[in-house]
Amino acid sequence: MDCFYAAIEVRDNPLLQGKSVAVGGSPDGRGVLCTCNYEARAFGCHSAMPSFQALKKCPDLVLLPVRMDVYKQDSLKVREIFCRYTNKIEPLSLDEAFLDVSHHERYATEIAREIRSIIFDELKLTASAGIAGNKFLAKIASDWRKPNGQFTVMPSEVDLFLQDLPVRKIGGVGKVMEARLSEMKLFTCGDLQQVEHRELVSKFGKFGNVLSELCRGLDSREVETRGASKSVSNENTYRNDLTSEEECLMKLHSLVDDLVSDLNAGKNKERNIHKVFLKMKFNDFTQTTVERIYTQILSVEVYSALLSIAWSRGNGKSVRLIGVGVRFEGVSEGFDAQQMEFWEPFEVGCGS
Repeated sequence: MDCFYAAIEVRDNPLLQGKSVAVGGSPDGRGVLCTCNYEARAFGCHSAMPSFQALKKCPDLVLLPVRMDVYKQDSLKVREIFCRYTNKIEPLSLDEAFLDVSHHERYATEIAREIRSIIFDELKLTASAGIAGNKFLAKIASDWRKPNGQFTVMPSEVDLFLQDLPVRKIGGVGKVMEARLSEMKLFTCGDLQQVEHRELVSKFGKFGNVLSELCRGLDSREVETRGASKSVSNENTYRNDLTSEEECLMKLHSLVDDLVSDLNAGKNKERNIHKVFLKMKFNDFTQTTVERIYTQILSVEVYSALLSIAWSRGNGKSVRLIGVGVRFEGVSEGFDAQQMEFWEPFEVGCGS
């Protein structure tokens, strides 16, 4: 979906048509933008930007509060449209999903165009689509003709499509990894294709396998209809930055207590935990995540050890957010899981 939350607000209030519109938190606190429309993006506004900063860049910005119930309802309506064509749907968020239409006799490009047309006719919202033989290529292609467009990568065009594709388009390659690849003079997928597989694995471990496959357009992941959540987590953004490791440790008790309560609720208590993790966001909006294999003990002490590692990565920077969570057994973490090995700037895909 194109600027999903903001597009809904403009649709529901025609007086906003043509104006710079964003959805997010209050600029008086620590609010950030969930999304903004293309008029606002022309001023440099983007998702995850602090609201006060967005208003400085775009003084006429119409900043609206989040109406999550409304967005969820429209998301369900979009999902119902998808279901008219396939039951193989893998949602990534409220506004994005993979669809497997390989069982149709019709061309996927035609189906995508029809789905986008129905969404506009019934919901008065625009959507963009990427069509390809696998999830990696389709995900990239979905951004190629935004807004309100679509792009198809035919099998015969994959090599040409990837040749000049920047390495940052590969899932898991953030700014830190991009810099490391740049030091090796590797700027595009075409450049990566010239590096032997074993060299990439030697330098980047398991993620080297990912780089080697994706730079060639190889992605065997199936479209997975999701049932139970892959993880449960609890986090808090603090009004005042935490300036020491001791301050951070003091916040762990309530976070872990809430997490344990969530894990004891409903079907979560019947599931087996595979990993524990802690997320920390610093005052410059960079973020790091530390995780470990679960060893049958879920306690503050376990998360304290993770917190110490995360704090050390900040090199003394104050902390604005801490989160704790668990990942369950029996779920594939996908290519992006490897990104957590690196300290990456925080980016939000909310409402993109």
